[in-house]
Amino acid sequence: MHIIPFLSTLVTFTFAAAVFSRFLKRRGAHLLFWTIGLLFYGIGTLAEVILGFTFNGLVLKLWYLSGAMLTAAWLGQGTIHLLVRKGRLAWILTGLLAAVSILAATLILLPPLSTAAPAYQLTQAISSQYKQFLTRGSLTIILTILLNIYGTLTLVGGAIYSAVIFWRKRVMFNRMIGNILIAAGALAPAMAGSFVRMGLADALYLSELIGVVLMYIGFIQATTVPVREVAPVVAG
Repeated sequence: MHIIPFLSTLVTFTFAAAVFSRFLKRRGAHLLFWTIGLLFYGIGTLAEVILGFTFNGLVLKLWYLSGAMLTAAWLGQGTIHLLVRKGRLAWILTGLLAAVSILAATLILLPPLSTAAPAYQLTQAISSQYKQFLTRGSLTIILTILLNIYGTLTLVGGAIYSAVIFWRKRVMFNRMIGNILIAAGALAPAMAGSFVRMGLADALYLSELIGVVLMYIGFIQATTVPVREVAPVVAG
């Protein structure tokens, strides 16, 4: 249970560095917001590593804020900027998401932890215990649901939309495959919520690792130029 979040954290921060490196070379707001989303993903999995060894209230709050609330939404926001290039809609949505994110951080970070919570169990996944410690009002729960719906629809929907476009045009087969992998990777953590509700809390850790690995492979696949598309070098 300790090694899986560690691997997820390692892969996620490596992935984030690769996306940010591409942003520095090519710019593009979508790359910046994907980087932000991946940093939230990494903070969430790093928190799981720490909480596997010791309990810390701030780390628990950062785990919930980053992983449960902000990751999907900011990854999806990157996809919005990739697909919506005209007008100001993408930036308006970004402003709204930033405001909602600040509200979410306030709702999570300011309230004290529950004083009636039982002893923290290091041998149990945090996904099976957090409700006993976090003070979550109805607004927090609603925001969590809405942010995840928004993130899943934009990230997964955007990836599927792009894959369909490439398939219909019969071009850039590598990008079609890459987008399919990104969509599958984004769905993996979302589906884990069902396992948590069924009492299989450890499934969340595995799904996070599978999800980020699939998204990373998809990103590499989508951004790699096939050999046949590279212009030949003429000697002379």
